[in-house]
Amino acid sequence: MRAGREPAEPEPEPEPDAGAGRGSASWWEGGDWFEFTLAVLLALAAVGTAWAGFQSAKWSGVQANSYASAAAARTESTRRSTEAGQFLTIDVIMFTQWLTALNEEILAGPSQRPEGTYRPDPDTVSGLLFTRFRSEFKPAVTAWLRTRPLSDPAAPVTPFAMPEYRLSAEEDALRRLDEAQRLSERARQANQRSDNYVLTAVLFALVLFFSSLAGRARSRLARMLLFGLSVLTLAGAAVLLLLYPVEV
Repeated sequence: MRAGREPAEPEPEPEPDAGAGRGSASWWEGGDWFEFTLAVLLALAAVGTAWAGFQSAKWSGVQANSYASAAAARTESTRRSTEAGQFLTIDVIMFTQWLTALNEEILAGPSQRPEGTYRPDPDTVSGLLFTRFRSEFKPAVTAWLRTRPLSDPAAPVTPFAMPEYRLSAEEDALRRLDEAQRLSERARQANQRSDNYVLTAVLFALVLFFSSLAGRARSRLARMLLFGLSVLTLAGAAVLLLLYPVEV
């Protein structure tokens, strides 16, 4: 060794890069690809949760509208049923008055016995009442007279037993009642679909929970278990979303 020359100092070794070491770790040891996969799961779960919440709100709206429409249909059905009852009362009163007048005229002799060839005479009380029958009631009375009710014991007692007697208000009331039942069933179905989407949103929330825990877990076994639960739950929730009807 020559005098006056100092020995060279060894160069310091470079410190290991924390990011490089994490990137070189295996997938199950929490490397970059594992974190990327978890990020994808979290993103899918977030989108699924938003979509499930949106669909649940839409079906809740369908439920509310259907119940409101069903209530309106029931109200209208009640109104039309009341109207039909009023028409029936009018027909009964008119028929009773006509039958009373006709009986008096038969006893007096000038009126022809109604055995199928009855013709209303406007100059008589019965004839005037006959012309005042409602348009829905006249076909039933005409059909009833053809059965010769005053001479044939097997004939219907009144025209109200004839199939020709039909009240449009009563038929409309029944139709609106059927519509109300159909709307109520639709509301119940919409309520069930809304609940199904809420359940799906809960499943997506579990995916977010499991994925977050998987990213923080230190044990490889725990990381594998939580990641598997995340994938299975996400797959199940996605399948349910594909099976559920969509309301737009």
